[in-house]
Amino acid sequence: MTTSTRGTASQRHKTAPAVLVLEDGRFFHGRAYGAVGSTFGEAVFSTGMTGYQETLTDPSYHRQVVVMTAPHVGNTGVNDEDPESRRIWVAGYVVRDPARVPSNWRSRRSLDDELRHQGVVGISGIDTRALTRHLRERGAMRVGIFSGNALPDEGTMLAEVRQAPEMEGANLSAEVATKETYVVPAIGEKKFTVAAVDLGIKGMTPHRMAERGIEVHVLPATATVEDVYAVNPDGVFFSNGPGDPATADHPVSVMRSVLERGTPLFGICFGNQILGRALGFGTYKLKYGHRGINQPVQDRTTGKVEVTAHNHGFAVDAPLEKATETPYGRVEVSHVCLNDNVVEGLQLLDRPAFSVQYHPEAAAGPHDAAYLFDRFVYLMEGQRA
Repeated sequence: MTTSTRGTASQRHKTAPAVLVLEDGRFFHGRAYGAVGSTFGEAVFSTGMTGYQETLTDPSYHRQVVVMTAPHVGNTGVNDEDPESRRIWVAGYVVRDPARVPSNWRSRRSLDDELRHQGVVGISGIDTRALTRHLRERGAMRVGIFSGNALPDEGTMLAEVRQAPEMEGANLSAEVATKETYVVPAIGEKKFTVAAVDLGIKGMTPHRMAERGIEVHVLPATATVEDVYAVNPDGVFFSNGPGDPATADHPVSVMRSVLERGTPLFGICFGNQILGRALGFGTYKLKYGHRGINQPVQDRTTGKVEVTAHNHGFAVDAPLEKATETPYGRVEVSHVCLNDNVVEGLQLLDRPAFSVQYHPEAAAGPHDAAYLFDRFVYLMEGQRA
């Protein structure tokens, strides 16, 4: 379990020493950034040059220590409009050159102050390029950040990192999801009702649906099939979220019931992995995952190439070259990552259901994939007709 410790005012000095320790025994020495103390998680890297506030507040990063590959972070400070959830979810934060003074007309405080306020332990002043190359070669692994004027010895720090839980086998969606159902009203005329199962949903996702006249009922990760259909939905949505999809037996069961009823269905990120499992495919952990806002994906149904926003460390193991027969009809891989041929989308050919592995809500990120929400609307229109 990830832990962090808030420091005292005297400890929280920007020049306090800090050490990043990887489970394979590599050490990086730098300075404290944000809260002072210790934290543990899975070391991953994000290639986005902008959008750090949305990254920090993405629930999919729960229990992960995020390494920013862009060297300068914090330039635009922190505002009150861009958070994607109620809090910062990353377990720790790693940057090379933090901004000394934020500069943006919407900024309300510095990133350093926000991390400190929310108790997020970070480190700055290390060679993030070397760290990223190490993770690409060795793979994502457990990590600890230790800071303050009384650091443990190296042997103690490494032992604590190696005792931290791994991401494989982690069931985390219920830890980040809403506990109570809430409604995001349609913007303008209401056209449809969607039941959205929250596995770690980002705030922009129901907003994108609301822009299209959809009233979104956001349900807890523990919602049953009866809960889903109690809102009389025209469509059902399964969100992004953290953890190992191999542990997500409950949402897989709910999704199978939705498929059996033939209700239009859309899933993103974790929701894509849930659909894969519901159809009978396996999932597996990627060596270092896809995280950032510049990932090239091809929509194989149109041939179009999109630049997309990603945050996933697991993927669906499905055949790329042919449609597969499942208990719910034929399914094909609709999208594929052009960097490594990872499955980035699934589409049923005999039922109104599809999913993608990336983030079409684009918070932060490019808007190339916004059409997917229109595709969901099209399915609901077809079902109603």
